[in-house]
Amino acid sequence: MKVDNTVAVAREAPEPPASGDDLALVARLLRKDERTFSSLVDRHHGVMLRVAQTMVPSRAVAEEVVQETWQAVLEGLPAFEGRSSLKTWMFRILVNRARTRGVREQRSVPVGIVSDGDDAPEAIVRALWSGGQSAVRATPETALLDGELRAALETAVEALPETMRAVLTMRDLAGWTADEACDVLGVTEANQRVLLHRARVRVRAALNLYLEGKQA
Repeated sequence: MKVDNTVAVAREAPEPPASGDDLALVARLLRKDERTFSSLVDRHHGVMLRVAQTMVPSRAVAEEVVQETWQAVLEGLPAFEGRSSLKTWMFRILVNRARTRGVREQRSVPVGIVSDGDDAPEAIVRALWSGGQSAVRATPETALLDGELRAALETAVEALPETMRAVLTMRDLAGWTADEACDVLGVTEANQRVLLHRARVRVRAALNLYLEGKQA
């Protein structure tokens, strides 16, 4: 019998090292440049919070994890060797802490997926998450529908397994590349693609059910 080892296979392609911009940024942070640190927090804090929320039971716990992550980033900067991008390094710290906290909160993290699927984009997720106009339909009740769809979307995403939620958050909310998501979560390219596909299918199905109920 053929055994599928998709989950256990590590990524073979080496991840890109830190760029010159990353190293310059780290140098400024090591000089205690508060403006640089504030800019870094502004750029990544929101996504960090959403990623953490995929692995812990509440927003309050996620906020604690993110704060702990920022502290760990500051403390770990002198040891940053540039073997990965600064963003990848930071989000690995976040994911490790969130997973540890999730276990402590008696939540489990799925280990992976073993089938394949397509990687079609889902503009609706980005549009609703970002607070833009509805990507589903335009009606005189657009504003109200957007608010309700947003709530339906958040409910659908919350119902996903944790790793699916993390991949969906990184790819469709934060606009990360597949390689970036794989590097941070430690999954293969094939697993990332399947996780994202399945997450999008489930969210799309939940939103379709919601819209069918509105039209009934």
